[in-house]
Amino acid sequence: MTASQESPGGVSTPPTWVRRPASLAKAVTAELVERVVRGVYPSGTPLPSESALCAAFSVSRTVVREAVKVLQEKGLVQVRQGSGTMVTPPAMWDMLDELVLAATIAEDETLAILDDLVVTRRVLESDMANLAARVADEDTVERLRALVERMDQVVDDPTVYADHDRAFHDTIMQASGNRIARGVVRSLEKQVVNTARYMGRTERALCVASNLGHRRIYERIAAHDSDGAAGAMFTHITEAWLVRRSAPGAPARLQR
Repeated sequence: MTASQESPGGVSTPPTWVRRPASLAKAVTAELVERVVRGVYPSGTPLPSESALCAAFSVSRTVVREAVKVLQEKGLVQVRQGSGTMVTPPAMWDMLDELVLAATIAEDETLAILDDLVVTRRVLESDMANLAARVADEDTVERLRALVERMDQVVDDPTVYADHDRAFHDTIMQASGNRIARGVVRSLEKQVVNTARYMGRTERALCVASNLGHRRIYERIAAHDSDGAAGAMFTHITEAWLVRRSAPGAPARLQR
């Protein structure tokens, strides 16, 4: 967003905008989110004053106030009487927020945040597969079968394969009828689907292996085997991530 060099305090050097943002408040908000997540403004310390932020970003107090208000809504800062605007600990951040999640993923070299995302997705989608196996009608089963067959045909094209992959999972989520769980998964996926660290490797052999997992899920749903469908989904999501995951070390957060 900017081409600025930060001072040690993170506030004295105005950013050099590559181009003047259409919405200064949104641009300042995005930059502040990144600085909080990176620890430029550490948890438990006051956010720089209004005047300091105005100078740092070459914007008006109105713009700064709007940006700080959005930071409050995202859980990154808290206004305390007599203490000013304090940066909150990570446990208070809204991790479903697009800017917060993206900045956290970019900052986390261990991939722990992506491990947590996969665990969350795994829990929700396993339960939705269980439900789908109990209630899936013939149309749903046929759509899943067609998607699995089509994915077998497009394993040489990772982009097309990924589109059908998402359609397969979304068909199951819709069949479950759990709109809240589906909404959470879709929100998380939307924010990381184009992230190289999440997508990882995409060669043909991995698409082939992935679709074997899809086929097992489809077969258990077609057989109305709810526990089998949940287990197949759990295994598929886990194994697919372990193959894509590029960070060193054993991902203990995925173990159950």
